[in-house]
Amino acid sequence: MTLSPDLAARDRPFRVRAQDPDDLAVVSAYLQDAVLPLAEIAYEPAAERFVLVAVRFRWEKALRASVKAEGGEPDERVHCGVRFEEVTAARVRGADLKTERGRMLNLLQIAWSDGHVDLICAEDVTIRLDVRRLACHVEDLGEPWPTVFRPTHED
Repeated sequence: MTLSPDLAARDRPFRVRAQDPDDLAVVSAYLQDAVLPLAEIAYEPAAERFVLVAVRFRWEKALRASVKAEGGEPDERVHCGVRFEEVTAARVRGADLKTERGRMLNLLQIAWSDGHVDLICAEDVTIRLDVRRLACHVEDLGEPWPTVFRPTHED
């Protein structure tokens, strides 16, 4: 993965390629708490491609702002494109991509396990991708916007 060590210190769009489980763990951290509209998820079997557009919480900016004094910059969200290549099958448990197109998922983690990528979401929803190899591309799209809603998790 090509990722500058001071990426979090910059205010540039997030853009990476994940090719191994360590890379995917970084992608998972950056995409934690992203909102996934089911209408923005597609599997293209002929192209062996799975794509989605998420609304990503910019954790890197939020963490940087938390060390600043009160009254600093607001938290932000940004649209983020995610593409997996060499996908031989895609299955969804806990949601129906055809009948629930207006539903929003909350992404908790992206996990790798022997030829599978699992997008694990809240409310017991999992999207499993069967892949020949790990080939994931992630890129922020457009300009971020401020948000007052910071994701929280129970300890």
